[in-house]
Amino acid sequence: MEREVRVRFAPSPTGPLHIGGVRTALYNYLLARKLGGKMLLRIEDTDQNRFVPGAEQYIMDALRWCGIEIDEGIEQGGPHAPYRQSERKPMYRQYADQLIRDGHAYYAFDTPEDLDAMRARLTAAKVPNPQYNSITRAQMRNSLTLPAEEVTQLLENGTPYVIRLKVPRKEEIRFNDLIRGWVVVHSSSIDDKVLMKSDGMPTYHLANIVDDHLMEITHVIRGEEWLPSAPLHVLLYRYLGWESTMPQFAHLPLLLKPDGTGKLSKRDGDKLGFPVFPLEFHGKDAETGEPTVSSGYRESGYLPEAFINFLAFLGWNPGTQQELFTMDELIENFSIERVSKSPARFDQNKVRWYNEQYLRAKPDAELAQYLTEELNQQGITVPADQAEQIAALVKERATFPADLAKEAQLFFQRPASYDEQVISKKWNPQVSAALTEFAAQLPAAADTSAEGIKALLTQVLEAQGLKIGQVLQALRVAVTGHAAGPDLMHIMRILGPQETAERIQAAVAALPA
Repeated sequence: MEREVRVRFAPSPTGPLHIGGVRTALYNYLLARKLGGKMLLRIEDTDQNRFVPGAEQYIMDALRWCGIEIDEGIEQGGPHAPYRQSERKPMYRQYADQLIRDGHAYYAFDTPEDLDAMRARLTAAKVPNPQYNSITRAQMRNSLTLPAEEVTQLLENGTPYVIRLKVPRKEEIRFNDLIRGWVVVHSSSIDDKVLMKSDGMPTYHLANIVDDHLMEITHVIRGEEWLPSAPLHVLLYRYLGWESTMPQFAHLPLLLKPDGTGKLSKRDGDKLGFPVFPLEFHGKDAETGEPTVSSGYRESGYLPEAFINFLAFLGWNPGTQQELFTMDELIENFSIERVSKSPARFDQNKVRWYNEQYLRAKPDAELAQYLTEELNQQGITVPADQAEQIAALVKERATFPADLAKEAQLFFQRPASYDEQVISKKWNPQVSAALTEFAAQLPAAADTSAEGIKALLTQVLEAQGLKIGQVLQALRVAVTGHAAGPDLMHIMRILGPQETAERIQAAVAALPA
């Protein structure tokens, strides 16, 4: 009988959730939904020194905004609760003890000074990567080198210790990564990682493996930075007797800075002029304690569906020319096999493009709500039907919802100045006279649709011996003050004949004939 697909996203609450983490959560979610499985959220807070207040709630809020639904977790509960590692502390010790009994782990009583001295010796001996491993452990104070009676005495006396994994000296460790294929690592390159710290808390390595096993995780999809730890985890599954149910691993490619010069880090965001977090985060500077604010995609005006569509393509592609995918379409088309192992370069222009596409595709009534909310904050009230007409007209010039109100200002503010370049080239006595006549006839026009206004303008110009191309830019500047903008006939239709005529008359009076 096939196992139910179960994946987990397991962040640490050490600050705001980086977009690389969101991508990891997204790929886990897409695979789970594609294969009819479950998505778990587990908070890995074993490192209490790095815990940041508010980070845990931030993670849950960010995933919710992104549309990533959690089936089991802190808020949802589930059959494998608790889903916060610090609350699972009592259950890890038995597995560390099992490893010691079976000869796969040992007590290490080395003091910080002992460890410093070891590193100094190895550095002096020109060892390129000093570490506590199958060779150096023979010179250290641990249960492999000390007499059994002394080990017992040290434990009874409460001497501080850690529990380390006993990595074999000469062994090839192999596993099949769903993205990278077979990975082979020699055990001599792996150090004897600490599994239980002196405070009794498990390290990531032990807690992660135990939790994944107990929660029946079938696929571990995580960032490339965890690839060096994977062989160690394979050993733990083997030594704990769980190799037959070990999850399949998939290590995602790195996210690079826009110029491709290195990994996109949490510190790069505001420094490079764009967010690297889904939501704004209020924290404190680690050194000064001063309040800090990190910008977020939501607060910067990005739509969650655009943000997610963009993230999905940072490492994955559907194999077609299609670029716009709803979440349901992503689920339907997603496969781990189409995730690249090559690093993905972050492109801020592309995420802006996605936002434009999703914003412009929204119903005009929904865009009108964005517009109305923003205008209300500016003390401007606008009827719902007019707001919808304006939104429909200006949406092609908007990247963010707030842009709708910026583009709409011309409907609520008469020009305070006129584009000098257009005026110098296009404004002359004949144009001024023609626009004066057009303004005189417009309020009495029978047809004030965009087509009717254009027909009247054409009629007036023909009588003056002018073509519409000779006057149109000057007319736009007279009505809006700007050289470019949305369709001018529709602008005049929404403004209405009286307001349009008065604006033209004001321009004629202000500009030299």
